[in-house]
Amino acid sequence: MTALRPPATDAALILGGGLMGLAIAHQLARRDHPVCVISRRRGEAAGFVAAGMLAPHAEGLSGDQLRFGQLSLERVPSWVAQIEADSGLPCGLRSTGIVVPFSTSEQRDRYPTASFGTALNRQQLEREVPGIATTWQAGLLFEQDGQIDNRRQLMRSLESACVERGVQFLEGVEVLDLLQSGNQRITARIRDAEGTITERSSAITVLCSGAWSSQLLPQLPIFPVKGQMLSLQAPRGALKRVIFGPGTYLVPREDGLVVVGATSERDAGFAEGLTPQGQSTLKQGIASLLPEASGWPPMERWWGFRPCTPDEGPLLGRGPLSGLWLACGHHRNGVLMAAATAEAIADCVSQGHARADLERLLPCFQWQRFDAGVS
Repeated sequence: MTALRPPATDAALILGGGLMGLAIAHQLARRDHPVCVISRRRGEAAGFVAAGMLAPHAEGLSGDQLRFGQLSLERVPSWVAQIEADSGLPCGLRSTGIVVPFSTSEQRDRYPTASFGTALNRQQLEREVPGIATTWQAGLLFEQDGQIDNRRQLMRSLESACVERGVQFLEGVEVLDLLQSGNQRITARIRDAEGTITERSSAITVLCSGAWSSQLLPQLPIFPVKGQMLSLQAPRGALKRVIFGPGTYLVPREDGLVVVGATSERDAGFAEGLTPQGQSTLKQGIASLLPEASGWPPMERWWGFRPCTPDEGPLLGRGPLSGLWLACGHHRNGVLMAAATAEAIADCVSQGHARADLERLLPCFQWQRFDAGVS
């Protein structure tokens, strides 16, 4: 996507054109801020490769991350309604519920979020997921969790919503440096696809560069965790619930496509491409959860990089430079947390604070929390 016209004077700069960047750009534009999104290669963003689960309970989150995920989940329907109203396109939100299987009822009952789900015995588990492997004798059903078709619908809808709200795009542009340029202003030194180097300055800059964020600010403890995925075409109605197994999940879309993910390769760095080991891991995971799915034809295979931090929680709020805001490091919960993140950052930029429920949690995700002596 290319800019329709030069960015407005002193537009808020959004560094990163993935899900988080688009979501924040859209919310700022709805608050009448001029916005410019700068993106090197939007197709590499995690928002285009994630499975789209909205699963704070099925993921077994705890503490501040669970609460933030719950608050974001509550906001998803109204957030999606805004995007769809501005774009005229569907986002693919589905309330399918998510089933987490266990080998024993004891394991089920020890799950961190067990109190938020419905306990299932083997018979009930089979009723929710016909054909599930006999290894699994118990389960938890989280009916409040769901999914969104981020790859094919949400991202496209957000792109359109941003354009409708006047957001400008600089695509194929790499941010080389971030410099403090006076009181509360950031200057981004950028290089376009033709190699021309220029600068853009703003009083509002938001870093949403995902797994690449620490390349601009090395003090941010963000590193990539590679994930490989694939999709299968299932017979109509073969799978109605999301299955969230250990190491593998199956996410059924409305048209019968089933997204299967994902490997977790912490030592891969930014090594691109599929690997035999990764694809074998997914194949084994499918067979261990739903044996009949091993016979469903594969449609696509892809990979991406999760932006991870030492505690797997995001970095939110003010950054290490005056005028810089952070919205990165969401690891495997970026789709889930996008609604709350976009609202919180846009409100902080616009009015100096977020709504009370989010404002209370933002200090828990400050970037300095990993430093000695910082609570």
